[in-house]
Amino acid sequence: MISVFGSANMDLVAYVPEAPKRGETVTGHRFRTVPGGKGANQAIAAARAGAGVAFLGAVGDDGFGAEMRATMSEAGIDVRGLRQVPGPSGIAHIVVDDDGGNSIIVVPGANGTITGPSGEDLAAIAASRALLLQLELPMVAVVAAAQAAMVSGVPVFLTPAPVQPLPQELLDAVTTIVPNEHEAAAITGVTGPDAALEALLELVEEAVITLGSEGALYGSRSGERLRVPAVQVKAVDTTAAGDTFVGALAVARSEGMDMERALGFASTAAALSVQREGASTSMPSRRQIEDNLTT
Repeated sequence: MISVFGSANMDLVAYVPEAPKRGETVTGHRFRTVPGGKGANQAIAAARAGAGVAFLGAVGDDGFGAEMRATMSEAGIDVRGLRQVPGPSGIAHIVVDDDGGNSIIVVPGANGTITGPSGEDLAAIAASRALLLQLELPMVAVVAAAQAAMVSGVPVFLTPAPVQPLPQELLDAVTTIVPNEHEAAAITGVTGPDAALEALLELVEEAVITLGSEGALYGSRSGERLRVPAVQVKAVDTTAAGDTFVGALAVARSEGMDMERALGFASTAAALSVQREGASTSMPSRRQIEDNLTT
C-alpha cells in the first residue's frame, strides 16, 4: 500500500491559443472541470500504475468534494482517510495553451484546514510501503506526516510544489525529493540541473530532477548518477506530467525496481499522460505503461 497525504482540488481548466498577459483578455476554445490536486493526482497515478493506494486529505461539503471522492473511489483508492469539512473544496484554475503549456492558480479551500495527520492517518502511513507528499497542504501538516513516516521506516517522496522554503525537519525526513528544473533552482539557488542536483544532495539522501522533454536526472549520496531520456511525444496537455511521474516512480520503487528501470517506468507514464487532456483523466494504466516501455 502507498499512502498519499496531500491535496484534492477541482481543476477548472480553460484551453486557449496563448495564455493571457497581465491586463489582457483572450477567448478560449473551451472549458472543463476535472478532479485534481497534486495529492489526488499522485494517488490516481499510483493506483493506475498498479499499487494499492490510501488517500489522506480533505474536501469541502460542496459538490466538488463529492465528485472528487467519487473519482478517487472509482480509481480503486481507499478514501476512508478523505475527511469532509465545512466550506468549499480546494480548486485550481488552469490555463492550457495550444503548445500544451500551462499556468495554475491554486485556492486551498478544505486543504488549508489540515493541521496534521489524524490517528487514523498515522496508522495508514505506518503500514505503507511509501508516503507521497506535496506542498499544497499547510507546511506544519506536511512535516508531521513526513516525520511519522521516518519514525516507521517508510520512504518519503516529496514533490516540493508549489515551491517554498523547506524546513530542516522536513528535509531530514525525506528519502527522495522530486522537483522539476525550476523548483530545483529555486530551492538551491543554483542554476543548471547538474549543479542543482549536487546542491539538493547536500539536503536529502536522493533527488530526481524532472526536465520535461529532456528527461530526468537522478543522484544519491552514495555516488550514483543517472540521466534518463524522455519518451519523445507530441504534448497536448502537460498539467499532470509531474504528478504522473512521481506516482509511477513510487510504485516502481516500492516494487523493488532498480532506480534506472524505475525512472524509465515513470518517464513512460508521464509521456503517455501528456498526450491526453486533463490531469486525473490523462493518467495511464499499468498495462499501457508496460506496453510502451522501451527497455
